[in-house]
Amino acid sequence: MPQSLPELEQQRAALLQRIVELGDFRAGSITGTGGKCGNRNCHCHRPKDGGHSPHPRLTYKKNRKTVTESFASLAAQRKVEREIAAFREWQRLSRAVVEINEQICQARPAEESFTPQEKKRRKRSTARSRGN
Repeated sequence: MPQSLPELEQQRAALLQRIVELGDFRAGSITGTGGKCGNRNCHCHRPKDGGHSPHPRLTYKKNRKTVTESFASLAAQRKVEREIAAFREWQRLSRAVVEINEQICQARPAEESFTPQEKKRRKRSTARSRGN
């Protein structure tokens, strides 16, 4: 059963309120880098050595370039993890807002879409001009 226009508008308002309440968020992902380092005398360059364990890094795009940052501490990593999770939630909520808006656009009658100024312009005078 289709929802009424007021119900759809209420859902949209609730979604927008959830977006407002998200707090800090950022785009990006946490990736692990490991393997061999640049020091030729390091153990990681020995045969059959697995290399260094993965080090988590933040990776994101800035001005069409990939930027990678290391974390100063585990607390800094946890902070970024929360911010990325909030960004994913923002993406999900944004898609939901668009879907609800599409339903609102389909449900809203065409005559309601005119502004008061447009409604005034549409009315034509039926009286003849007295200047003739």
